[in-house]
Amino acid sequence: MPLIVHQFPCLQDNYGFLARDEATGQTACIDTPDAQAILRELDKLGWSLTLILNTHWHPDHAGGNAEIKAATGAVVVGPGEVEKLSPVDREVHGGDRVQLGETTFEVIETGGHTLGHIAYHDAADSIAFVGDTLFALGCGRLFEGTPQQMWTSLQRLAALPEATTVYCAHEYTAANARFALSVDQDPALRARADQVFAARERGEPTVPTTIALEKATNPFLRAPLLAAAMGVGGAADYEAFAAVRKAKDEFKG
Repeated sequence: MPLIVHQFPCLQDNYGFLARDEATGQTACIDTPDAQAILRELDKLGWSLTLILNTHWHPDHAGGNAEIKAATGAVVVGPGEVEKLSPVDREVHGGDRVQLGETTFEVIETGGHTLGHIAYHDAADSIAFVGDTLFALGCGRLFEGTPQQMWTSLQRLAALPEATTVYCAHEYTAANARFALSVDQDPALRARADQVFAARERGEPTVPTTIALEKATNPFLRAPLLAAAMGVGGAADYEAFAAVRKAKDEFKG
C-alpha cells in the first residue's frame, strides 16, 4: 500500500509534511518547523505520530522536536547535528534505512547547506524528502559546506529516477524563477517560470516538484551548461555550480 503525504504551509514560507504508511497507519513528520501546526494537523487527520524524521539541525526544521516528542512519544531520527537543538533517539547516516511500517526510507547524504544534511528516499513510492538541499528551481545556501560538497549532494539527488516526486521544505519557487531567468534563457525554463508565477498569483503551492523537472530547468543542476555564460567556461562542474550559487547570493531581482 502507498505512502500518503499530507502537505501544509507553516511559519512564513515553510511546508510541513506528514507521511502515513497506509498498510499500518504509522505516520512520520518530516522535520518540525512548527510544533503547534503539526500537532493540529495530526489531530485534524486523526493520525498518531510514530517518527520524527529530521533532515538537518536548523531551528525551522528541528526546533519543534522536543514539544512534539513530549506530546506524541514519537521517536526522533536524524543526523547527529540535530543534537545542537535537542536529543536524537536514532542517529542516521547516508546508506542507512529507516522503517515506517511497511515503507522503507533510504537515507541519502546531502551535506552542503549544513554539513550533516540528509534526505529520505522512499523508492517504492518514488518520493524523496530533501529538506533544504534541492528546491524547485533552486538549492539551499551553503551555510556550512563547500560548493564541491553541495554539487556532489545535488548529483546524488539528480541520480534518482526522474519520476521521483520531490518534497522540498520552502515555497521559494517564484523568487528562484526570477533568478533563473537572469542566467538561463532556455525556453523550457521560461515556460515553467510562467506557470510558477501564475500558480503563485492563484495562491497555489509549487511544491512538490520532480527530479525530471529540476534536471530540465533548475539552473543549479544545469550549471555546467551555463558555465560559459557565467564566465567560467572550461571549469569543473562544481566550479560552474559555485558561480551560479554566487550569482544567486548576490541577486537583487
